[in-house]
Amino acid sequence: MPIQFNKLLQNMAKLNNKQTIRFLDMSIETKNGLKTDRKYSVKTVFFLVLILAGTMLMSCDYNRKTTGWDFAGDMINSNAYETYSPNPNFANGRTMQPPVPGTIPRGTIPYQYKKTDEDRALAAQNLVNPVENTAVNLERGKVAYNIYCAQCHGEKGDGQGRLFVNKKYNYPPGNLLSEKMRTNPEADIYHVITVGWGIMGEHGSMLSPNDRWKIAMYIKHELQKNELTANAK
Repeated sequence: MPIQFNKLLQNMAKLNNKQTIRFLDMSIETKNGLKTDRKYSVKTVFFLVLILAGTMLMSCDYNRKTTGWDFAGDMINSNAYETYSPNPNFANGRTMQPPVPGTIPRGTIPYQYKKTDEDRALAAQNLVNPVENTAVNLERGKVAYNIYCAQCHGEKGDGQGRLFVNKKYNYPPGNLLSEKMRTNPEADIYHVITVGWGIMGEHGSMLSPNDRWKIAMYIKHELQKNELTANAK
């Protein structure tokens, strides 16, 4: 193949005594004869193309149910037990085990109120926000609210979140700017965030107690305050 390629170039050079022929990164200049100046030889290019074609062929697999060639088995098949994989080392045959009965995670204080009307009233009456009302805490409350609450309750707290407006969620979320919510204390909001209310799920497992209090503070001192200011105008 290289010999035929050289003959082709020589025949093309004869058409004009002074011309330049470029093929990939190879140039052949002719002036009263054939002179060559090549960055890469034809053999080099041929072998590069051959290697590329071979690599592409090796990466293909006729079986679409597999990932093909396995060059790094330890990165695909874990030597350790996966979270949900069977495990013969435990009596229940599972890798992920429940917490030991009667224990709690370090640094966690169990929440004593349940998802009932009575406990919501008790929590609103007895709990007090231990977080100081500062600009830094309000900003953190805003960040956490936008992550966990705004998609349903809306950025303004008016219940017009994206999930409801876009018909992804048919049941209207609670309006945090309503008269009822404006009269409820921060502890009431904290309780609802912790254990949920109605069809709203609990967020106590997703947010630390401090972040829950900061969200309640942000709702009371920013969202509801902004609504009152707007209505006054």
